[in-house]
Amino acid sequence: MRAGIFVPQGWRLDLAGIPYEEQWPRMHDVAVAAEALGFESVWVYDHFHTVPIATDEVTHEAWTLMGALAVTTSRIRLGQMCTCNSYRPPSYLAKVAATVDVLSGGRLEMGIGAGWYEEEYLAYGYPFPRPAVRIGQLAEAVEIMKRMWTEDEVHFEGKHYQLEGAVCRPRPVQEPHIPFWVAGGGEQLTLRVAAEHAAYTNFGNDLDEFVDKSAKLTEHCREVGRDYDEIVRSSNFNILCAPTEQAVADRRRWMEEHFAKKLPPERVERTVRNFADFSGTPEQLIEKLRPWRDAGLSYGIFYFAEAAYDQTGFELFAREVVPNL
Repeated sequence: MRAGIFVPQGWRLDLAGIPYEEQWPRMHDVAVAAEALGFESVWVYDHFHTVPIATDEVTHEAWTLMGALAVTTSRIRLGQMCTCNSYRPPSYLAKVAATVDVLSGGRLEMGIGAGWYEEEYLAYGYPFPRPAVRIGQLAEAVEIMKRMWTEDEVHFEGKHYQLEGAVCRPRPVQEPHIPFWVAGGGEQLTLRVAAEHAAYTNFGNDLDEFVDKSAKLTEHCREVGRDYDEIVRSSNFNILCAPTEQAVADRRRWMEEHFAKKLPPERVERTVRNFADFSGTPEQLIEKLRPWRDAGLSYGIFYFAEAAYDQTGFELFAREVVPNL
């Protein structure tokens, strides 16, 4: 199983309490450590304010971080899980992504999705159309970006976007273009876009859902004439890893105390519960993740809530869990 790791950026209150001037060094330290430990990629979220509720804590902007990480790392690949298509015109996003790919020497992963966080859309003044419209916009956006990365001049007349001679210089370093990660498990529309355009997908809140969505992706690939095995299937995992069961309990208690500083009690309980399925010692986590691998998952992206404060959890995971998957 290939492995990536999320860099703490504040969205999930994972920089809370750290002074502003120390936040970028902490984020950078996690990325550099991940690179040294052999993780294939580092990832950020594309959101504007914290979850599960908006607070006065920071959320660093995703594509700004892409540029910063591009010039301060050397090997590790850089992704967003995932860019919200609605937040930037696709022609502009194609330019931004191409520039980051050049700055990084060809290490960018293009995560893209139709968007879902209605509260955030409305807070920042973005229209929030129905899902069919957002996914229609996504389909056109992926086509536009691919064409801008591969054609000299792009003219496009779509239902949602129109271009009249758009030029993308610099071109991306990667050929034929930056790989697309189409995120989301919508069976009729999103997975259809993935079957047509994605090198990678990202879906599955649990194993049964992952298996069901994989079967639906197979159907779409058959319909569009795509080799299903060309598409890498990935999912995201909230991980709590420690060397002993007592240490796991101690880390869970730290999480409860940490989130209690910013969230009401019922939100604390729910937030910590998000880690319950993948909490444990390395041996326990291997057993929990192995069925996913056996079901066809070949890329995991792992999130550690404490990474900005304590790196020992993801270091242990990299040393003892990933090699056994």
